[in-house]
Amino acid sequence: MSKENKHFETEAIRTQSETTQFSEHSVPLYLTSGFVFDDAEEMRASFAEEKERDLYSRYSNPNTNEFIEKVCKMEGAEAGFAFASGMAAVFSTFATLLDSGDHVVSCSSVFGATHGLFTKYLPKWNISSSYFNINEPETIEALIQSNTKFIYAETPTNPGVDVLDLDFLSALCKKHNLLLVIDNCFATPYLQNPIKHGADLVIHSATKLMDGQGRVLGGITVGKKELIREIYLFSRLTGPSMSPFNAWVLSKSLETLAVRAERHCENALKLATYLEEHPKVKWVKYPFLKSHPKYEVAKKQMRLGGNIVAFEVEGGIEGGRNFFDNIKMCSLSANLGDTRTIVTHPASTTHAKVEPEVKAAVGITDGMVRCSLGLEHIDDIIADFEQALK
Repeated sequence: MSKENKHFETEAIRTQSETTQFSEHSVPLYLTSGFVFDDAEEMRASFAEEKERDLYSRYSNPNTNEFIEKVCKMEGAEAGFAFASGMAAVFSTFATLLDSGDHVVSCSSVFGATHGLFTKYLPKWNISSSYFNINEPETIEALIQSNTKFIYAETPTNPGVDVLDLDFLSALCKKHNLLLVIDNCFATPYLQNPIKHGADLVIHSATKLMDGQGRVLGGITVGKKELIREIYLFSRLTGPSMSPFNAWVLSKSLETLAVRAERHCENALKLATYLEEHPKVKWVKYPFLKSHPKYEVAKKQMRLGGNIVAFEVEGGIEGGRNFFDNIKMCSLSANLGDTRTIVTHPASTTHAKVEPEVKAAVGITDGMVRCSLGLEHIDDIIADFEQALK
């Protein structure tokens, strides 16, 4: 096998920063704010970018460099930049690409904080946006304006686990000379590679499945070199960069992403199948269930269905509250992508500040539950759900 053609798991494990004089097998933690230079000329040339090297950990660090390189190889990207959180990656990407007077077309099903950017903060800088219904992709083209800069989408979406056709979005962007920016957080690079389907930039909240154990925050944007260059320059000035410690943790986490994702997805499909037959569950949505409206699209662009299952408990808000109050083993938390199974009530937590009409339009009902499947034995997970649903 050639050096350029290694499998995902091998790249995740064998992509490492250069070793020091100690020839360590595992990359050490470079917990330093700055770096020193041999003389004035080396310092000048380094800051002038005539010499490639680390200058200051707000710009780059051996640990963040390693993390970025791994994700770039996993996603098939030319370059990337790592951030302190997923939302830092989203905001910094938007702030770099958009100018006053620009317009964005986005899917309506986006993370609550991203929705806040579109509705509360971007308008302050005279940047407008239009939402399209994920179930009506034929309406997207009519939303494109002369000042539209890019199309933005999550797939699968948060929290409804809807799926968008990346090939369709890419063709539309090429037709209108737009950028395509995709949040790939729910899928991870192991399950889906938007760049292969025409995306220009891919964003991740590394806090989720990339870490996989609920320990650290992190975000990353990868994609075309010229776009990442501009994101790097913006971030170098504004300071949302990832810490060396978090990058070190995340680089080690990526080494087990493939094996963890397989188990997560196996558990998620089994729980979704169980819930689909339960009399106290109104509906279930999971990309690799045949009942999912975009099942064929999911099978085309995803390796597996991911670890998120959305469903609605009978009885509305009271039924949902009873379910949550009776969960014993699984965790009640707003996070996802952990080794531990987590249940979340989006209407009162992650999307609590989203307008009621917007929540209704994207299928966030009072009784909706978002479940992030962990790595426990599936029989124990189902047993907890069974007793709570009673």
